Order: sequence, then structure tokens, then C-alpha cells
Amino acid sequence: MPPTQAESVIKNIIREIGQECAAHGEIVPETLVAFMVKAVVLDPSNGFNTDRTLTKSDVQKLVKLCVNRLLDSKNPSLDTIKMQVYFDMNYTSREEFLEEHHRVIESRLSSVSREITDSRACVREELESLYRKIVSYVLLRSGLGSPTDIKIVREATVPAILQEAIPATTQHVDSQLEVVQEQAYRYTAILEKVAKNPLMSQELQPYMLREALYNVRQCEIFLQVILSDIITCAQEVEMMIKQLEAQLEQLKLTVKSKTAVPTSQVFPIFIALSNLWTSFQDETVLISILSNLTTHLEPFLGAHDLFFPEKVMQVLLDGVTVKTDVCRIKEHIEDKVNVADFKKLEWLFPETTANFDKLLIQYRGFCAYTFATTDGLLLPGNPSIGILKYKDKYYTFNTRDAAYSFAENPENYIDIIREKAKRNAELIQLLELHQQFESLIQYSQMKEVDKRYIKPITKCETGTQTDTHLLPPTIVRSYEWNEWELRRKAIKLANLRRKVTHSVQTDHSHMRRENCSQVYPSKDVGTQSMREGSSRVPRPQIYIAGLRGGQTKTTYGVKVNLTRAVDET
Repeated sequence: MPPTQAESVIKNIIREIGQECAAHGEIVPETLVAFMVKAVVLDPSNGFNTDRTLTKSDVQKLVKLCVNRLLDSKNPSLDTIKMQVYFDMNYTSREEFLEEHHRVIESRLSSVSREITDSRACVREELESLYRKIVSYVLLRSGLGSPTDIKIVREATVPAILQEAIPATTQHVDSQLEVVQEQAYRYTAILEKVAKNPLMSQELQPYMLREALYNVRQCEIFLQVILSDIITCAQEVEMMIKQLEAQLEQLKLTVKSKTAVPTSQVFPIFIALSNLWTSFQDETVLISILSNLTTHLEPFLGAHDLFFPEKVMQVLLDGVTVKTDVCRIKEHIEDKVNVADFKKLEWLFPETTANFDKLLIQYRGFCAYTFATTDGLLLPGNPSIGILKYKDKYYTFNTRDAAYSFAENPENYIDIIREKAKRNAELIQLLELHQQFESLIQYSQMKEVDKRYIKPITKCETGTQTDTHLLPPTIVRSYEWNEWELRRKAIKLANLRRKVTHSVQTDHSHMRRENCSQVYPSKDVGTQSMREGSSRVPRPQIYIAGLRGGQTKTTYGVKVNLTRAVDET
């Protein structure tokens, strides 16, 4: 069957199983249904052959088995699978957590950010409106609270860095981890007792105890992953606190008692403080996510009190010593493998191997021999005994005898563990056996493709929508209608305060262009000496006598010149 057709058939099977479960009042996610389909097909007891095409009766049988397992509420194995699916769908690395958080925040605040950047506020009312938008953006960006709450607004304008969530979350995860580990130690002790006394296996249901053990061990692993991330957060916060103190001290030294500080000196410090504040906020978000993950893991442990209440556990633990993982390792810490006994196998020890603690141990560090020979009992391996390197993979064991027995025929025990994982699908993730069960393709196709490079085909439903504006907007953000603003920008670009205009003219080009010159019109010019001087001529004094007449009828006038001579003046 072609891959596309097989995928279509599997998709229809998953949809049908989901509808059957919904008809019985159980809403099951498609991811869980897909995992259950794979688990049922892998189980040899169900009789499915992956080398041939499923018939109609096979499909009906597959749907029935999957529905029955998904609706079985009294099954710790189903709780473990649900826990694994939930954790895989909701957990990722801290970098991806923060990247997704930033992407969601930016998409939600893109409209507010655009309003702020496009604003051309000039008057007081517009500036106040712009300020409120900026504060609202800070509130929404930081997630501190509602922008309508005045207390939150004041807190956002001068934000404070809070770290109280880290100790509280650490304490909560530690308490959950202690409870889960205590349950795992008790189940392990009971299963060891059952393995030594075959008569008890007839009275009890060992498979229920094993499934309960797998459940708490898987939860323990998830809680340790979460706790490791919380410790990383605490280390990051501690480092950022030191950086914050250094930046604040530098800011104090820069500002001191000055009335004005150059922007070039103080602005980089403000930017660094802003980045630190954002980093603190990221750690707060990450702590919140990890805390929610821890809380949502608790419901998957609820079946233990139902199947094994405290009274039943006390009866089963009668005469049994409950040992912790640390105690089991200390019991055989001095027992080491003799390398001389194995000529063709390589053993690694902490004294002779670099990066010994960073080796990737198979089966999450559990003893492979004990798991294969005691019908699925999980006991922690002891690296001090010696780590077996077989086909570029590393195995640990809880005792030296177990190491010797496994080394005699490793392939036999590896095959046994693989078959057990087929019957209990939750072991695939619990023991990290993904490479052995990557996909359900036919054996004929498996020969042509290396198993390490097989990747399942993934598809999802998508939708498209035509944009309102097909072409990008042509708004010129740099446009200015104000002439004085344009002049200001021109002067700023030219920086004329420190520029001088130069011109050059050659002998051959001075006649090729029009030249013009300008002259000033002449004007009257007066001068004045240091002392004043003047000159004059005698005033003429001429009189005529006899004009009034006399005794005679005829009047006779006599002209008399009394003007002084020039030399007399």
C-alpha cells in the first residue's frame, strides 16, 4: 500500500476510534488515539501483522481493542500513556518555551505597537494619549495585569523584579517528587518479594503492581526534568541579580548629583536595565509554565489509591524492607567488574573514563538484566560496578552478577526487553526505546531504508484567507508636511555648523558658463575737520538822503555809501 493511502486509512481509523469514545462519553485527543493504535498493533498478543495490508475485519478488531483500552478507567498503564502524551505535547526546551511566548506576545501587541510607532503627537492632549498607550503596551507586554487598574499602572511605570515563585515552585516539585519516589520504592520492594515467593503471584496481580511502578517511575522522571529546569532558572536569576546590581551601581556613578547627564552616557544603562527586566519576566513566565506542568501531572497518579489503598499496601509490605535507590547503589558500590574476565567486551569505570557522568545510558539507567529476568522489575543501575559498552551503547547493572550474566549474551536480553515493550507500550518512552519503534512500515520497505532515518509523515488541516489588502501599504512614514520640520531635518543631516563650502574653477572652463557679479551703487560721502572756520565780506550800507521832500516841488535824493572797506573788517 502506498504511504499516502496507508496514512489515509490510519487517519480514518483514528477518527472512528475518537467517535466511538465520544459516544461513550469520553473525549480523547487524536494524539492519544494514534499512540494507542500503535501500541495495539505492536502487541504480539493481538495478532496484527505489519507486513500485510489490514483487512476490514482487522480494522474492526483494531478499533474495538483501542476503544476498550481507552475506556478502561481501572488501568495504570493507560494513565501512564496519557501522562506521556500530555508531557510530550506541553513540554519543550526553555529556549523554545520563551521563543513561543515572545511570538504570542508580539502577535497580540502588534496593533498597539503600530499605533505607538505611527503616532505624530504634537499637542499636550496627543502626547498624554501616546503616554497612556505606551504604559498599556508595557503592561500587556509584561503580563502584570489590567491596564485599567491604577495600582498596576503605577507598578508598570517603575517595575520591580519579583522572584518569590522560584522557592515556592521548587518546594512544590520537591514534595511531589518525594511522594512519587516513596511510592516507587514501596512497589519495588513488593515486586521483589513476589519474585522471591511465587505463591504470592497467584494471590496478587503482579502486572497491576508493575504498571503502577511504571506509572510512578515515569512521573518521577518528568518531575526531575521539571526540577532541573527550575534549578536552571534559579541560576539564571542569581546571575541576573548580580548584573542588575552592577548596572544600578554604574547608573548611580553616572548620574550622581548632576542636574543633566548626556544621553550617550546614561541611555545604554537604561537599555541594559530594560533587557534585564525582560529577562526576569521571561524567567517568571517559565516558572509559571513549569508549575502548571507539575500540577497537571498529579491527576495521572490518582489510580494508586483506588487499586492499592494504604491498608492493602501495609499488608503487602509486612516483613519487607523498603530501600531507596541510593541505598541500593551503596550496597554494591565496592563490587566491580574484573576487566580481565572479558576479552572481547569493553567496560568503563569512573576512574579511567573522561566525562563518565555524561554517558548516555540505555534504559534510563535501569538494570537491563533485572528487567529482562524478573518480568519487568525496574531497579536502578550502579555505574560504579562498571558500564558495559556494547555496539556503541552503554548499559548499567545493579549487581556484579547481573553484569556478568548480561555480558554472556547481550542480544538475548535486548530482544527480551524489546518484546516486553511491545506488550507494554508505555515502556517505549519510559526506557527510551524510540529508535526501535520509530514507525510501523512493512518489512519489505524496512530493508531499503535505514531505521535511524525513518520519520513519520505528518499532516494537519490548514485554512487560508484572502487578505483585505493584497498589496503592501504605500504609506511613507518619513513624510513631513511641516516645512520647518523638513528644514530641521535638512540641517541635522547636513550638519552645517562644521562644514565649509568649497568651489574650484579651471582655466578651460571659466568661459563656458555664465558669470554674474553684483556691485553696490555710489552714495554721497561727507567729511568733517577737527575745528570749524568761516569768512565774510563787509555788509553793504548805502543810504539815500532827501526822500521826504522839501520846500521845492522837485525831490532830490543824495546817495550816501557808508560800507566799510575790506581791509577794515
